[in-house]
Amino acid sequence: MNHLIHIGFGNIVNTSKIIAVVTPDSAPVKRLVQRAKENGTAIDATQGRKTKAVLVMENSQIVLSALLPETIAGRAQAEKAEDDEA
Repeated sequence: MNHLIHIGFGNIVNTSKIIAVVTPDSAPVKRLVQRAKENGTAIDATQGRKTKAVLVMENSQIVLSALLPETIAGRAQAEKAEDDEA
């Protein structure tokens, strides 16, 4: 079953499609984001705010979020814990 989490400003992603949630501070991640923007595979969910997390998806798309990676990971873990209880 697919689980969805809120990544800020009304944007939602499927947790089963997320490969990694990383900070955008390192040079390799910055290059990854730049290439994705050039190729049209970047999805900007920041609403003009500073990018604090980069979600790498299964289909080679990149999702930019204004939430911290720890916040997104916590929401994903909470969703999994709720599912395990049910």
